[in-house]
Amino acid sequence: MVTETDKQIALEEEIKSQAHKFLVDFNATLPESMELEYEGFYRRGFFVTKKRYAVIEDGVIIAKGLELVRRDWAPVAKDTQQGILMAILKDGDVEKAVQIIRKVLKKVKSGDVDMKDLIIHTQITKKLSDYKQIGPHVVAAQRLEDKGMKIDRGTIIQYVVVKGKGPISQRAIPFEDSEKYNYDSDYYIDNQIIPAVSRIMESFGYTKEKLKELGEKEKQKTLDSFF
Repeated sequence: MVTETDKQIALEEEIKSQAHKFLVDFNATLPESMELEYEGFYRRGFFVTKKRYAVIEDGVIIAKGLELVRRDWAPVAKDTQQGILMAILKDGDVEKAVQIIRKVLKKVKSGDVDMKDLIIHTQITKKLSDYKQIGPHVVAAQRLEDKGMKIDRGTIIQYVVVKGKGPISQRAIPFEDSEKYNYDSDYYIDNQIIPAVSRIMESFGYTKEKLKELGEKEKQKTLDSFF
């Protein structure tokens, strides 16, 4: 008995065979120094722009230009983006992606996320005294320098944003010193998770406002709502 999976595999193999035949025929028309190469076969892909996209190959997400491959985004944001991409590209299930976002937002709001999943990595590109705009990574670097750590150009700073008064940049604490603090859940939702997931979910009709609502507590229904 031939299953749908068998048919799908056969179709993919036929497409790959045709692609290779096309390459052989096409490359024969090119100068010797030029050659078109086969990169891969992807059943599904998500393209934000030509330089920002994600495809899936053998169950693995291959991404370019998206937050999940950048170090200046916290793991909680990158992992969430990867999770919803896997739901969409592998399973073709947008609702599953929505449930992933809802679960993460609620966990962040409850304060149950481990600090290591909130670390933001940023590289120092010049002397601290040369920075005119003092961003969070510079503040965190200055805190480390005050403790005697040598900060040079190229140093990677690991920091988290914690609760407190004042601007975000002044609440950037080196990860090593973060144990006695509580993280700023609003910062991570508004500046990390929502931007990362909205880049994908806006294509399915989910605005940033609608995505934020996923983390809100469901309103209790009254008896009147059933009539």
